[in-house]
Amino acid sequence: MDWTHYRFRSLWSLAAPLGEVYDALADVERYPRWWPQVREVTPLDASSGVLRIRSVLPYDLVFTGREVRRDPAAGVLEIVMTGDVDGWARWTLATEGTGTRARYDQEVQVTKPLLRRLAVPGRAAFRANHALMMRAGRKGLVAYLRGTPSREP
Repeated sequence: MDWTHYRFRSLWSLAAPLGEVYDALADVERYPRWWPQVREVTPLDASSGVLRIRSVLPYDLVFTGREVRRDPAAGVLEIVMTGDVDGWARWTLATEGTGTRARYDQEVQVTKPLLRRLAVPGRAAFRANHALMMRAGRKGLVAYLRGTPSREP
């Protein structure tokens, strides 16, 4: 087993139309307004930027995200990531009743030296850290879609 390799999946049920959810998730520069763990987004060009993320554990992850798929008709947003983590992440949206089901899939290899050194003893904590980040992201997005962002830039 490669202890520095991670696969994550999160499912969010959201009481908002698919188009609104898609637009919010496609606007990565605004993530810091509603997703507390996304500390900073620095655009590089129209399809890439540098993100700095920090959850409960005392470390930042910095990576470049480059859009590889933006398909509103299919409800798909996908990026490749390079930096402290290398891999990909994808949002897949579907209508669910009067709302939207957002599925987040991510597969990454950790490259940050500290996290590689702590890969075995820290694995459970790293996975819990990610789960807490995703929970906070869902809560923040719900507030943002209601017009009450959970935090200002």
